[in-house]
Amino acid sequence: MQVAAALAPAERDPARWARVAIVTLALLLLWPGIRLTEFNPAALVDPANLRVMGQFLGQFFPPALSQEFLLLVGRSTLETLAIANVGIALAFLVAFPLSIATTAVLSQSSLGPARDAGLRRAIRYPLRLFVILLRGIPELVWALLLVRAVGLGATAGVLALAITYGGMLAKVYAEIYESTGTRAARALMESGSGRVQAFFYGVLPSSMREMVSYTVYRWECAVRASVIMGFVGAGGLGQQLELSMRMLNGAEACTFLATFLLLVMLADAVSNFFRRALA
Repeated sequence: MQVAAALAPAERDPARWARVAIVTLALLLLWPGIRLTEFNPAALVDPANLRVMGQFLGQFFPPALSQEFLLLVGRSTLETLAIANVGIALAFLVAFPLSIATTAVLSQSSLGPARDAGLRRAIRYPLRLFVILLRGIPELVWALLLVRAVGLGATAGVLALAITYGGMLAKVYAEIYESTGTRAARALMESGSGRVQAFFYGVLPSSMREMVSYTVYRWECAVRASVIMGFVGAGGLGQQLELSMRMLNGAEACTFLATFLLLVMLADAVSNFFRRALA
């Protein structure tokens, strides 16, 4: 009994009150958000809502499988893939030079006092703000704006992906450069090498695997985004799905949704394959 009494205080969690306080604070902060969004799970099981939902889902079966319609689905799927591929390619062309220009790894000031350090910072910081601008606005908003500028179609989707994903890739590429080993790049610059040579021979070889892995992941995200942007007129499966929903054609919408699901599964499988190959 004396041994059990002596061990009892040690078995208690010394941080239990801190955890209780954190959980309580989180709930207090979350509650206003729940009230603001008018979140009500009971609405999902309301009989009237269930009846309307059942009627809506009943229109989806059987799906539309006519030959002419499947050809339209195939063309829309290829257009969606083209938007994602061209968009991520243009994003890379935007991101790669920006990542080199905005990273501090290749700055001469990191080696010691430099005569033009102020000028270099004056160039690097505005470029970083430009990258924040590119990635700070979602691709759906860019697509909505570009549809007004260039009209309906895939062009708006490609440009929206190139802008937003260009900023994302530039940001992550610069962080990859700074997180990998920089000893080789510093040695090259200390020996008189230029910024570009130090990057290609000192930074890129150790960063290539992570860059490719993240780029493939972003391509997977671009496939999903290209479908979503279609709802604002940026082409692809999303635009055709929006038209079918507007015309209350549930059978066509079901086929488009199934195609979208298969496309996302394919993109996820391809992305996982490349990431495992690079691991």
